[in-house]
Amino acid sequence: MPIKTPFFPRMSERCISMNWKEWAGYYAVSSYEILHDVEYFAFRNSAGLLDVTPLHKYRVQGKDAAVYLSQIMVRDITKLKIGRVAYLCWCTHEGKVVDDGTVMRLGGEEFMVTSADPCYAWFSRYLRGYDVTINDISHQVAGLALQGPTSRDILKQVCSADLDNLKYFGIVKCKMEDFDVYISRTGYTGDLGYEIFMPNEHALRAWDSIINAGKIYNIRPAGLDALDVTRVEAGLILKNVDYYNALHVLIDERKSSPYEISLGWTINLNREPFNGQSALRKEKGVGSQWAIVGLDINWEDIERLYNNYGLPPEIGSSSWRSSIPIYFDRSRQNQIGYATSGTWSPILKKNIALATIQSKYAKIGNRVQIEITVEHKRYTVTATVAKSQFYDPERKKSNPLINQPSL
Repeated sequence: MPIKTPFFPRMSERCISMNWKEWAGYYAVSSYEILHDVEYFAFRNSAGLLDVTPLHKYRVQGKDAAVYLSQIMVRDITKLKIGRVAYLCWCTHEGKVVDDGTVMRLGGEEFMVTSADPCYAWFSRYLRGYDVTINDISHQVAGLALQGPTSRDILKQVCSADLDNLKYFGIVKCKMEDFDVYISRTGYTGDLGYEIFMPNEHALRAWDSIINAGKIYNIRPAGLDALDVTRVEAGLILKNVDYYNALHVLIDERKSSPYEISLGWTINLNREPFNGQSALRKEKGVGSQWAIVGLDINWEDIERLYNNYGLPPEIGSSSWRSSIPIYFDRSRQNQIGYATSGTWSPILKKNIALATIQSKYAKIGNRVQIEITVEHKRYTVTATVAKSQFYDPERKKSNPLINQPSL
């Protein structure tokens, strides 16, 4: 049975849909209202507040902490400055991804690591020889994600941090009322947004402060259904949907390298040895078999198929997470991959998907065929290979005080 996060009293008051799901052993709201549309548009037009407490969180401390993390992660953490956050993944010695997450440098010898899967046992394997301690603080630290174009203006009302100067993927310790919080400029919506971490005992006060400050901005508590639409629009991958933990699969075909799941940019190859380095160096030299791409699915083709049956096209407001075959052409003789996530994008007015396809077909602009079922019969419609990052507003990374005219 799932357990309650520290924010459960506030969430249960507002969750009129009674639509809950389990996330990492916790109760999580799927959508607060019967439909999640209002929450989605809050993320895109105002601000949505999401409970992210179920993320696994680890405090890594000690004089060797940076060197140790650099050995188990694909990025060189010794170069990560205090007050900065790195998004990355970690691999087996065969160069296959175990999980992806963030490393936040809170001090010279103090870091916080977040992950989707519980990774304490994996991290502990590599502690020998390092002056490092790891503490699992997942059940002690609560987290909120405030995402959307007004998120900065709302947080400025309730915390002491200089958010106008907090850069993308920065983190700062500050006061909210009379207690300490960490605020990072990160998120999973592909928009301007922040994540706030605090001890459990201050969770409800943090929620109330943010909600009260956000009323004039039309803030909305938001659930995972709305988040899932935004993360597909932003081209952000999801474990157990777009890739699998290499430690948990039964066959090698389900294992992926960082290059195959669009995380090659996170790798620092030319440095001290780290887990998977040799395998990743070899793969970079010969090329990867697979690539994750975006698919822009042709709407006219969908309309034409449904029209043949005298029916209007069917699209759901929710994202989907299922394996759908991708073919080279309409003959369906050559399957070149599969789509793993997709949605109708309300803001882009497109039917989009994330797909894993053979690298030789991954060039942007290529046309492929994606399977679709209409009236219990299988057909294909055309899809155009595109960047997986469909939605990428300038405000996500921009700083309001940069390039402003002086008075």
